[in-house]
Amino acid sequence: MSTKKTQPEEKGFFEKIKETIEEFWDGTKETAEDLKEKAEDKIDDLKESVSAKKKPVAKKVATAKTAVDKKVAATTTAAKKEVANVKAKAAVKAKAVTDKAKTTTAAAKKTAASVKAKAATKAKAVTDKAKTEITAVKKAAAPKVAAAKTTVAKPATTAKRKVAATKKA
Repeated sequence: MSTKKTQPEEKGFFEKIKETIEEFWDGTKETAEDLKEKAEDKIDDLKESVSAKKKPVAKKVATAKTAVDKKVAATTTAAKKEVANVKAKAAVKAKAVTDKAKTTTAAAKKTAASVKAKAATKAKAVTDKAKTEITAVKKAAAPKVAAAKTTVAKPATTAKRKVAATKKA
């Protein structure tokens, strides 16, 4: 008997995958080459059509550019006029506001000065009244204070004598 197998050898899993990938790769290469050729043909066609249309488009661009330049110039002039008008109106309004602020400030200063003067005279009157009342109270209290001082002085001298007597003893 022989040791050789009679059945054909089966391909392994990875070998089958490898063959499938090679088939895909070959198909992809062919498809890529076909697409490349088609793209080159299309590019050539587009170049021809663009060069044919280029001259009329250039003329249209030039006329459109001059029209746009004219519109820009007109718009710029109108904008400058509007800016000048707005500046003039703003200057007039600012002057009016400044004048009003000056008159309001002057009136406020006058009011403050009159209030300050009234407060000063009122304070002086109150101070004078207080001074007169204080002097009246001092005059009324002077005899009583003098009497109190003499009565307080007598016991103080008596107390000093007692302290001196106790020290000697």
